[in-house]
Amino acid sequence: MYNQNDARSALIPAAGTGPAAAAAAPEYIQFDLADPAEVSAAGSPTWYFRGQNFVLAYTRLRAGDTLDRREQHHEYLLLLTALDSDVDITAGADRATVTEPAVVVVPPGPSSLTAGRDTAVVRLFDGRTGDLMDKAANAGSYTVPHANVTPLVPWPDPVDGDRLRVYLTERIPPETGRFGRIFRTSAFMINFLELQQGPRDPEQLSPHHHDNFEQCSLAVEGSYMHHIRTPWTTKRSEWREDQHTRVGSPSVAIIPPPTVHTSEAVGPARNQLIDIFCPPRADFSAREGWVLNAAEYPGRSEVAS
Repeated sequence: MYNQNDARSALIPAAGTGPAAAAAAPEYIQFDLADPAEVSAAGSPTWYFRGQNFVLAYTRLRAGDTLDRREQHHEYLLLLTALDSDVDITAGADRATVTEPAVVVVPPGPSSLTAGRDTAVVRLFDGRTGDLMDKAANAGSYTVPHANVTPLVPWPDPVDGDRLRVYLTERIPPETGRFGRIFRTSAFMINFLELQQGPRDPEQLSPHHHDNFEQCSLAVEGSYMHHIRTPWTTKRSEWREDQHTRVGSPSVAIIPPPTVHTSEAVGPARNQLIDIFCPPRADFSAREGWVLNAAEYPGRSEVAS
């Protein structure tokens, strides 16, 4: 249910047969309150948290420290979220220095990220990068795949081939009728939502659900209350109380289908949320002008549910 002023109110619900099984439980991590999975020799900690089709790596990369991928067979994403980010990126013959918030597509092959100053970096790898999935703090939750989540089938490759791509998010102004700042690759869809200054109006929330895909909500500034309701099945043992979980930043919430959910910014100053989907969303892709790099990454030939 979207407010009439919400751009998503124009979305056409996807046709489908409904959920295949009871909803999985939502999961959360607030990185600074959890032990990192690894710490580099230079002292940079990294945490991993996953969904069914991907893993998110959050690193507080110290100045001068480097993150390498020697054998990376598929492109991955780098998200820089701070206004004072400073990362030098090398991928094959391509090189870029990024000093502001950005979505960066790193092509297959060897690559490295080096911080010019202390910088938080988020990397997103789809499930084909098998060496990282088991490092996730919640890896045990996916020992058995979740029945309601559609497996990843990659969308088309970029029309101009693999290369380093940098999309500077703060240079994209809001636009009436467009929802956030959406970028698509063959495996991911990222939405840098517009900055929320102060708390969200509690009378203007947007509870909704997805039949067959997870939502990963990455809070990078401020605080959020994630409101999640699990639909009842015929088995009372599968029922859950409504959740109203407050998290600070940086943090991740994994929201499983078909739970009803909405995220409410509650911090007194800047609140910034980034939504992550793997694979990309067909409904968002079908909206003219919503996917900002659609010319580089074609959509699928049909709009699937």
